[in-house]
Amino acid sequence: MKPRVAIVHDYLVDSGGAERVVIALHELYPDAPIYTSVLDAQTTFPDFRAMDVRTSFLQRLPVRKSNYKFLLLFFPLAFESFDLSEYDIVISSASAFAKGVVTSSETLHACFCHTPPRFAWRLHEYVAQEQMGRVKQAFIQLIVHYLRGWDYAAAQRVDEFIANSQATARRIRKNYRRDSIVINPPVAVEAFAPCDDIGDYYLIVSRLAPYKRIDLAVQAFNELRVPLKIVGAGIDAARLQKMAAPNIEFLGHVPQNRLADLYARCRAVIFPGVEDFGIVPLEANAAGRPAIAFAAAGALETIVEGVTGAFFHEQTAAALAQVVRATDVTCFDARALRQHAEQFSQARFKERIARFVEEKWQSR
Repeated sequence: MKPRVAIVHDYLVDSGGAERVVIALHELYPDAPIYTSVLDAQTTFPDFRAMDVRTSFLQRLPVRKSNYKFLLLFFPLAFESFDLSEYDIVISSASAFAKGVVTSSETLHACFCHTPPRFAWRLHEYVAQEQMGRVKQAFIQLIVHYLRGWDYAAAQRVDEFIANSQATARRIRKNYRRDSIVINPPVAVEAFAPCDDIGDYYLIVSRLAPYKRIDLAVQAFNELRVPLKIVGAGIDAARLQKMAAPNIEFLGHVPQNRLADLYARCRAVIFPGVEDFGIVPLEANAAGRPAIAFAAAGALETIVEGVTGAFFHEQTAAALAQVVRATDVTCFDARALRQHAEQFSQARFKERIARFVEEKWQSR
C-alpha cells in the first residue's frame, strides 16, 4: 500500500528558497497536506493557496513578521500539538521548529534541515546581524537557553536528517551530534535562459535583511559608480536606500518574467552574505551569468572560481569593489554556466529526495 505522507514547515510567510523546497516536496507528494505554524497568503508564494495547508493555533493570534520573535516560546507547543498519527512518512522542512513534531515509532520522520536556528546556536551573530532594539535583544537572550535545549531535544526525534549543504551538515553534527546526507535545494533552471544582450548593470536578488550584508555591496558600488539593481524587500530596505548613491536602484519585488530578464542581462550577480546554501548564484548561472560572492559556506559549494564566478575573500566593501574591478565578466561561457546550474535542477532534487525516502521507508 502507498505510504501516507505529511509535510511540515516552520512558517509560510516568506517567498524564499525554503518555501520553494516545500513546493517541490508537494509536487513530489501531491496528496500530502502541509502543516505549518502560520500562513500569510499575501506574502508567501501563491502556489500555497491551492494546497491543503493546515495551520496551528498561532494562526488565530496576531503573528506578524515584526512581532513573531515575542511569540517564540509558543512555537514549540504549536508543532508538538499537531496530530500526525495517521501518517507513515513525515517530511519536515526546518530552519527552526518544524522538526519538533511528535511522531509514532512506526512513522519515518525525515527532516530537510536548512540550518540549525541561528537564534539558538549563533546567538551573538544573530543579535548583531538582526540589529535588534534593546527590548527584543533582552527577550531573546532571556529565553535562548530554553529554546536551545528544546531544539536539541527536538532534533533527537528526527529519524533521518537531510542537510541542504555540507556547511549545514557540519552544523547538524556540531549542534545535534547527528549525521546527515546532503541533498542540495532545487533550482528552477527552466525559468531562466541566457541572453546575448548584456546590459551595463550588476544585480542583487535578496531579502533585505541585515545578515545578508547588502550594505557591503551598496558601499562598494557607491565607490565604483557603476549601476547596481537590487531586487527584494525587507526590514533593512530604508537603511540601505538612505546610504545608496544614485547609481543604485531598488526594484522591490518583481514578477518572475522580469526577474529572469534581469538575471539574463546583468553583467554579474553580487552575493555578499554568508548563506547555508544560496540559490541566487545558481539562478544567475542558469541565465548564463556569473556570480561574484564572498568565499564562505554555501557559496564555496555552488560556485567554481573562474568557471561560474569569482570570490572576494574579506567580507568588506573594499574587497568586493576590488574583485568587481578585476573580473572580466565577458570571459565566462554562458553554456558552461547553464550546464553547471542544471546539476541542481528541481528534477534532480525530487529524484534524490524520493530515492532517499523510499530507501529509508523500505528498510524500516
